[in-house]
Amino acid sequence: MGDLQPISAALEALLVDVSVIGVESVPLEAAAGRVLAEAVTAQLDVPPFDNSAMDGYVLRAADAGQWLPVSQRIAAGTQAKALAPGSCARIFTGGEIPTGADCVVMQERVQVDGDRALMPADIPTGDNVRRQGRDVRQGSILLDAGERLEAAALGHLAGQGITQVSVRRRPRVALLSTGDEIIEPGTPLKPGQLYNSNRPMLRRLLENFGAEVVSTVSVPDDYARTVALLTAAAAEADLVVTTGGVSVGEEDHVKAALEAIGQLDMWKLAIRPGKPLALGRLPRNDVSQARFVGLPGNPVSGFVGAWLFLRPLLGAMLGCPALTSLPAVTAKAGFATSTGPREHYMRVTLEFTPSGVTATAFEDQNSGVLSSCINADAFAVIPANSDIAEGDAISCLWLAC
Repeated sequence: MGDLQPISAALEALLVDVSVIGVESVPLEAAAGRVLAEAVTAQLDVPPFDNSAMDGYVLRAADAGQWLPVSQRIAAGTQAKALAPGSCARIFTGGEIPTGADCVVMQERVQVDGDRALMPADIPTGDNVRRQGRDVRQGSILLDAGERLEAAALGHLAGQGITQVSVRRRPRVALLSTGDEIIEPGTPLKPGQLYNSNRPMLRRLLENFGAEVVSTVSVPDDYARTVALLTAAAAEADLVVTTGGVSVGEEDHVKAALEAIGQLDMWKLAIRPGKPLALGRLPRNDVSQARFVGLPGNPVSGFVGAWLFLRPLLGAMLGCPALTSLPAVTAKAGFATSTGPREHYMRVTLEFTPSGVTATAFEDQNSGVLSSCINADAFAVIPANSDIAEGDAISCLWLAC
């Protein structure tokens, strides 16, 4: 076990000399999940004018506590006239606050008699008024480069009238599955064969992490074919991901092929599950390289490796800080366990209570039990050579895309 590399060293090697992907312009309606390539400066105040936070009556606070004539009706989307002195106006949510008015009283507090309305007393200035620029000021930074465009950020851009946005191109990923025993769903199983559970699982994770999977290839247990398929994958992709073939068996050809045509940066990690994981580079042409991540073939090992290594690598390629590390939370262990010389990443669910967070581990943590990942909220990170008792404080990495 002495030759196993720590996770910290692997992550450091993974992110050395990562180049940020190029830029493209896309319609705002197609920008969901994309990473902003440059900061956006606000061109408008939001809201662009003082407006009412509710349906009611708008007036001067100084006129509160008396009957006032209703001088106009202000619906959202219409331009208000200046408020006549000593009067009020019927106003609806989003309606423009007229010049001369400084507060809104909700309609439930107002007594109406024909074209007059009795205002309650002691209405504070500014009550129920949404001030111009309260959310965004013209000239301020609306969103920083590297922001991932999810729902609220998209709404923020739309509120400025923006229809096109400059984003990072999605990193192109070639996903290769190795092993003669691995076949695709839909094909009848023969003795000794397994369906490829890694491919759809990893494709979904890669896409959630901001990548575009440009090819999926099955690689036979043959050294020459492995070399040829890795070479072809590197020519079309920014990142080549393989499953299986990176251990020391006679039919494991990926590591040897990588060393023959590219560069092996790291192999065999002090991690459970996922020890036989390889990191490196493959030549794309005379001046550039494709990154390479060789994940173990066991599905849980691939799942864990994707979160720990593919996510931060793609985050660095996209210039997206939010993807480069998983959020950590301290929890109480709802289980007991002991570890050997490898750091253990246990699949757990998290329960949040007034007394704190409790992590409950899936009962069977074997690397072939993919059901342990389905409802997992986090990885409980158990250091090497540790004894954890129920109730001990542990660190968990939240599985957030």
